[in-house]
Amino acid sequence: MRKSIPLFLACATLVSFAFVKPIPKKTPQINIVIDAGHGGTDFGATSSSGTEKLIVEQITNKIKFLNKNENVVIHLTRNEDKYLSLSDRAAIINTIKPDLVLSLHVNQSANVAKSGMEFYVANESVVSEKSVLIANALRTKFMQNNTVPSSEVKKAPFFILKKSTAPAIVVELGYLSNLSDRAYLMNDKEQDKIAATIISFVSELK
Repeated sequence: MRKSIPLFLACATLVSFAFVKPIPKKTPQINIVIDAGHGGTDFGATSSSGTEKLIVEQITNKIKFLNKNENVVIHLTRNEDKYLSLSDRAAIINTIKPDLVLSLHVNQSANVAKSGMEFYVANESVVSEKSVLIANALRTKFMQNNTVPSSEVKKAPFFILKKSTAPAIVVELGYLSNLSDRAYLMNDKEQDKIAATIISFVSELK
């Protein structure tokens, strides 16, 4: 009888462990900086019906508002119509130390037929390889979800791209000088769609 007691206790211990729920792994938070280009006295691209600074501000605020993923934290360099120097923007970004920076812009060209989205990463950066990978994935996401065409990912010596210590992408959302792009950029529902595409993409980042 005495020999059976330890065996019983061992079995009971194993059974009790079998019913213990494993502690779920907590999904790490992803910090994203959305940089709305221009602002204040810097209008960016302009047309008779809209300005770059206000279009990207509207889309940026929609990204913040529509984000319901508690694991994605959206930081904005600006959420109102105010001027920020490029140095100020870079300082904000590098203080936050995000996982990704998306600097949103709108294009303009003397050639009114020119249309579509463009994605830029730094010519040289400690995170340039990662930026290229993310930019290509983001471009693919937009091509799946939007009707506006997109060119291949390009490299450029833009200040924000060079100075950011995190992977960074400049996203030109379309051409304000193009009639079709302009209608798309200024449409409230299409802006919601742009914001939703970005939220969906960053939510999938590992």
